[in-house]
Amino acid sequence: MDNGNIQSSQIRSQQKLGEPYLKIRLDETTIIAIPMKQAQEVIIVNNDRITPIPNMSHNILGLLNQRSRVFWVVDLAQMLGLKPIKRDIKQYNVAIIKANKIPLGLIVKEVTGVIRITKESIQSPLETFTSSITSYLTGCVFNEEGIVLVLDAEAIIEAPIIHN
Repeated sequence: MDNGNIQSSQIRSQQKLGEPYLKIRLDETTIIAIPMKQAQEVIIVNNDRITPIPNMSHNILGLLNQRSRVFWVVDLAQMLGLKPIKRDIKQYNVAIIKANKIPLGLIVKEVTGVIRITKESIQSPLETFTSSITSYLTGCVFNEEGIVLVLDAEAIIEAPIIHN
C-alpha cells in the first residue's frame, strides 16, 4: 500500500469516529462540546488575573492578558441562561476559543476531555431547548452521558451581549 492509500484510509476511519470536540461541564447536568478546530487552549487562572471593566454586561468578567494577547472573558453558563459560576473562587477554568480571528475566554466549571462526534449524530436543538440557548448551538448529541450541547463558537463570539 502506498502512502496516499494509507492516508486516505486513516482519514476515512477518523470520519467514522467523528470530529474531535472539547468536552466541558457547565454544571452538574449540562455538558457542552466545542469543535477542537475552534478551541485554542485551556488554562487555569487566578481570579485576580482577570481585570474587571466597569459598566459591562454581568456575563463578562473582564479582560485577561495571556501570552501578550488581551481578550474578553465571559461566564459561559450565565450567557446560556444557566446558573452563573461563583465569582468568589480563587481560580477559574478558562477555555480559550477563536473564531473569525477573534479570541474569547470562556469561564467554565470543568473541562473533562475530548469527545468525538460525527456530523450525522448532531440533531436539531430547536424542540429540546429554549431560544436563549439554541442561538449559540449547532445542535445536540444524545449519548450515554445524556445530552451533549454542540456549541457554535462563532455565534458565542459574535453575541450581541459581548459587542454592546
